[in-house]
Amino acid sequence: ALTLASCAPAPVQDGAPGAIQSLSPSACAARGGTMTPVGRMQTMQCVVTYADAGKACTDGAQCQGDCRADPAVTLREGQSARGVCQATSNRFGCFTTIKGGKAEATLCID
Repeated sequence: ALTLASCAPAPVQDGAPGAIQSLSPSACAARGGTMTPVGRMQTMQCVVTYADAGKACTDGAQCQGDCRADPAVTLREGQSARGVCQATSNRFGCFTTIKGGKAEATLCID
């Protein structure tokens, strides 16, 4: 039981930007989100579309979510880069985050 519990998503404070929210459908709708199956286990989570999705950025502080590199561009960790603001609060998939104008390591979250 403890092994399975360690795989469960940690609770997140309501309103934390960029985080998947484990909210009721009504609370999700009140935030402008949609209950969507995400990740390998297709767990229903509240996914919110960010108002600044696609805006040019060099750091997540400029976005509601993360600043992410174009997935079609291969970047090395530490390379100077620009990105765009993350489209939704869905944290799953492969992406390279841009912080302080530099590419972070590419992460794949499933």
